[in-house]
Order: sequence, then structure tokens, then C-alpha cells
Amino acid sequence: MIFIKRLLVILILFISIVLIVAYFMPKEYSVEREITINKPADSIFKYVRSLKNQNEFSVWANRDPKIRITYKGTDGAVGAVSFWESNVKEVGVGEQEITKITENRRVDFALRFKKPMEDIAVGYMSTDPVSENQTKVKWGISGVIPYPTNIMLPMLKMDQMIGNDLQKGLENLKEKME
Repeated sequence: MIFIKRLLVILILFISIVLIVAYFMPKEYSVEREITINKPADSIFKYVRSLKNQNEFSVWANRDPKIRITYKGTDGAVGAVSFWESNVKEVGVGEQEITKITENRRVDFALRFKKPMEDIAVGYMSTDPVSENQTKVKWGISGVIPYPTNIMLPMLKMDQMIGNDLQKGLENLKEKME
């Protein structure tokens, strides 16, 4: 009986320490990658503002050849939504909605993941002219991991996990545009 009480006290102490540590840990993540493409900024912007085009260079959309994608609204305009559904765990089920457009500069979007886990994130793609025929393209995603699951944020290595996919997507975009 004493052994069980001690074990219970140790378990309660361990859980308490984890919860206290999680309370003070960061809850937000932000990942960004960029690439320079040898094309004028306006032509790249016209391409990346389209949700259908984004699915052509996105690593996630290309992980499942059987992915089902549907669209609502005017593609490339605020309010347009891309819905995806896949049985591949790394792709899952979710939607992306264009929330703001700064003409020839930036497209902001909301990401709503449904499966394998529910989550909300925000993202953007921006185009910045370097010269007449060169453009720096940035792609970023940020979100919040709620307490107490934020204790896992350092182990998730979001910058590496999401960043590698963003970089590969930008490389795919460069290949398509050049």
C-alpha cells in the first residue's frame, strides 16, 4: 500500500512539473522560407495567388496522387477556398482560404486542418522584385500549439518539419516558372 501511495505521489509530481513547464514554454511557431526566381514579380504573383496553381507546386498536394481537391469562390480572390481530402496521414483533410491580397505583393490565407488532427494556422506567399527579371518569393506559415500540448513544440521541430516542405515547394515553383 505504501508503494502505491509513493508511486501516486511521484506521478502527481511528474504531471505537475510537466504542466508548470508547459505553462512557461512558447505556444507559437512561425516558419518562413524564400527563393529567388528569374521571372518578373507580377507574373509570379499572378501564378501564386491561384489556389489551383499552389496545388501544382505544393509538396503536400503532391504526396497523394489520389487526393481529392474541390474549390469554392473565385480562384485568386479573397474568399476563395480550396478543400482537400486524402487518406495519406501527412496530407489529411482540410481547407485553405484566401483572406487578404496585397496586389502584386502578397497573398494571405487561413489554413484549417480537420484530420488527422484539428488545427488552425495562417500563411502567406509574397513576391518582392529584386530586379526587372528576378523576384524573391517568400512562403510562411505560423500557428499556435495550445497549452499543455505546447510542451511538445521543441520536439516537433516545426521549423525543420514545415520548413523543408516549404523549401521544396518553392524549388518546385522555381522549376515551373523558369
